[in-house]
Amino acid sequence: MKIFLSSDMEGTAGIVDWAQCIGDGPGAAAGRELLLAEVNAAIAGAIAGGATEIVVNDSHSVMRNLPPAALAGQASYISGSHKPMYMMQGLDASFGAVLLVSYHGSMGAAAVLSHTYSPRAVLEARIDGTVTGEAGINALVAAHYGVPVVLVTGDRCACDETAVLLPGVHAAVVKEPVSRLAAHSLHPSRACALIWAAAERAVAGAAAAKPP
Repeated sequence: MKIFLSSDMEGTAGIVDWAQCIGDGPGAAAGRELLLAEVNAAIAGAIAGGATEIVVNDSHSVMRNLPPAALAGQASYISGSHKPMYMMQGLDASFGAVLLVSYHGSMGAAAVLSHTYSPRAVLEARIDGTVTGEAGINALVAAHYGVPVVLVTGDRCACDETAVLLPGVHAAVVKEPVSRLAAHSLHPSRACALIWAAAERAVAGAAAAKPP
């Protein structure tokens, strides 16, 4: 089964400040290492669940946050900014499922580093009256191609928001929000183990999943 993985960054365990996910400073470098570990955990879990091919779309900021040679499972890598389909670039009907890794809550939510695409431009987004974030909107892009979103990882708010629109979606909550700039995170190794297990279950059951 061919799997599409869209990776953001603010939902990574241990990341609570913009300096950890923007720019090239030491904080951002450490943040990218945390993100890479979670992405690789999702890839490894997906392969254990039956995935035969993984395509990773780097969907955060300038969209070149992951070292290609360090990706697990010989995953192919879509990177660079100005992509026409943005966080879902590269997705088409040939995929069996979508994994959303390191996602965050919507703008205005009680979530760590909450925003919806651009905090300077978007105050709130709703689908049929239900407040949603990037995960819910991206799930509609996947639905256009008939591909289900089967996994979301990130903070509690991101996972809860996604579950409202996608009942039955598998989730890996790796941190609990304390404020917009604080969180109680799992240890990175525990977060990765949780993501690995959730990805395995999600991909193993993907054949029965349906897009919204």
